[in-house]
Amino acid sequence: MIKLARETRTLIGMIHVGALPGSPRNDTTVELLAAQAAREARILATAGFDAIMIENMHDAPYIHGTHGPETTAAMTRIGLEVAHVTNLPLGVQVLSGGNREALAVAQSIGGSFIRCENFVFSHVADEGLLSRAEAGPLLRYRKQIGAEHIKVCCDLKKKHASHAITADVSIAECAEAAEFFGADAVVVTGSATGKPTDPADIAAVRKACSLPVLVGSGVTPQNIGRMFEHADALVVGSWMKKDGRWQNPPDGARAAQIVAAARREQ
Repeated sequence: MIKLARETRTLIGMIHVGALPGSPRNDTTVELLAAQAAREARILATAGFDAIMIENMHDAPYIHGTHGPETTAAMTRIGLEVAHVTNLPLGVQVLSGGNREALAVAQSIGGSFIRCENFVFSHVADEGLLSRAEAGPLLRYRKQIGAEHIKVCCDLKKKHASHAITADVSIAECAEAAEFFGADAVVVTGSATGKPTDPADIAAVRKACSLPVLVGSGVTPQNIGRMFEHADALVVGSWMKKDGRWQNPPDGARAAQIVAAARREQ
């Protein structure tokens, strides 16, 4: 199980799996995608990451909400391959808004957590209007399939989105709502993938709720100390890739460097 608790200082490595069958940029088979994800998982495990998350970020442009069975099946196949090569706790995110699918995949692969971008409050994102908060239906679904051991980590004022609708709701108030609605952890990010997270936002969220606080974007060896001042876990998906670009595979040396930086803060 992943250690999502206060002051654990957990480092989570993100595997951006290749474009899945049915998505516009897919050009290969599920078997080859699974093999590549397994290679990346070995790199992260060797570097010393504490947990791994798989995410279908290459499936842009995203659809929001219910996803086809091919997406769930492919993510399950890939997740099983990752689980086969490492004993690290596994997380799942299905973009966009594939939260039930992520729970089902996590349940099938022995996963420990999922990431949900619209747990509380509506958003206007680059994939469209995320009009419904997911907390109510998602936690009922988790109960129905007996997956209560799988933790739900929810983004607050998600990245790649406008928050004009909720401009009068602070990020601290979002954290309070997430805790009240039953989240297991909250995720604070910058404005987009790879963009740094504001330490003031992390501090405000930490003060507002008793949940574990994760940082979900822009972690580097240079700012990791500031992130850990108020965060319990960091998700690293861009900096440890080749040339620091999320689209590239992990760079073993960069992955080891950011793990070393994290360990110096413990």
